Amino acid sequence: MTNARTHTALTTAVLTALMLGPTAQAAYATSASPAAASVGPSASVSAGAPRTPSPGPDVAALEAALVGIPDGDVSAALVRVGGVGTWKGTAGVRDRRTHAPALENARFRAGSTTKVVTASLVLQLVAEGKVDLDTPVSHYLPGLLPASFTELPTVRHLLTFTSGLQAGPGLGSTTEEMYANRFRTLTPQEVVAGAVAKGPAAAPGTRQKYQNIDYTVLGLLIEGVTGDRYAHQAQQRVLRPLGMRHTGFPVGGDPRIHGPHNRAYADIGGRTRDVTEWNMSDRWAAGDMVSTTADLERLLVGLFQGRVVPEYLLDQMLTVPDLDGAQYGMGLQRFRYNNTEIWGKTGSRPGYHTVLAATRDLSRTVVYSVNAKSAREDGFPLVARFALPAFNR
Repeated sequence: MTNARTHTALTTAVLTALMLGPTAQAAYATSASPAAASVGPSASVSAGAPRTPSPGPDVAALEAALVGIPDGDVSAALVRVGGVGTWKGTAGVRDRRTHAPALENARFRAGSTTKVVTASLVLQLVAEGKVDLDTPVSHYLPGLLPASFTELPTVRHLLTFTSGLQAGPGLGSTTEEMYANRFRTLTPQEVVAGAVAKGPAAAPGTRQKYQNIDYTVLGLLIEGVTGDRYAHQAQQRVLRPLGMRHTGFPVGGDPRIHGPHNRAYADIGGRTRDVTEWNMSDRWAAGDMVSTTADLERLLVGLFQGRVVPEYLLDQMLTVPDLDGAQYGMGLQRFRYNNTEIWGKTGSRPGYHTVLAATRDLSRTVVYSVNAKSAREDGFPLVARFALPAFNR
């Protein structure tokens, strides 16, 4: 799960970067031929030739972002930039103890970028006529809401974070508390039951509040409508068709990341702790996906090309409710940078920070995974360092 400050980090980063002025946003034209450079003792980057005459990403800033890794915060960084001109970079170490180089193809906890998959699954069911966006969710999940809900949230409300539900129970509010409970299991049913027992926080459709509970309920809706497990539906409908062969979901409360991965760290009680093994069952359809940067790039490209949901529903997915302060469509956040509209999603768990973002026309995409102690804090410095340079031009 990413906290509220991190989930607004993309917008905050944009505003801050704009205030920094042209020096901080200096453009860099990539070479017409492929280039490679060494960035520190454990880093490697490569830049592909851009399609002339269109400019490519700010390679100088992207390369500079990797200098000095590992440092006191970041142990590994994996960055992929696509669209008009491609670039990718890997820096840091796989393990702070052995100092083995970071793996470019590493799997990582993708956090709340999981919500993009969940929203896509629901919209596929809408396209098939099995779900209606403006029907109350309780129609598909009878008995979900107690009598205290006199106004019923619809599927659309859940997708756009306007349901008015209260947050469900968790396994701690701080990293320290969660670390102590990292091998415990909290089922989606327990999370939802605890949330609805509190009654509504607001009338549906009256305000947008980013939180996990809406997408946890949507996970249950997917299972209720299909009669199948959420993870299997994700594999069949999204991951496999897009060739996302290295993306999946933990089975039960399995705390491990299977396959190649870089270790993750967080400061716990004043000490640096390895937080790679962690039971993420309480995040489920809202945030427990394990993926790679290459696979998340496939998700972005496939989604925006209309290969995941039909174009008319993609238009709805990328529509922000007309509410004061609203920033999210369905699973994706809208913001502007350099007069360009960008859609993105952050995801963070202790030790892991992830971003995927793209322009609607796919002229620029960026995906990164950063192993950082600060992953669950204010995500702005990480976004500004590793994502924004991709959109400098």
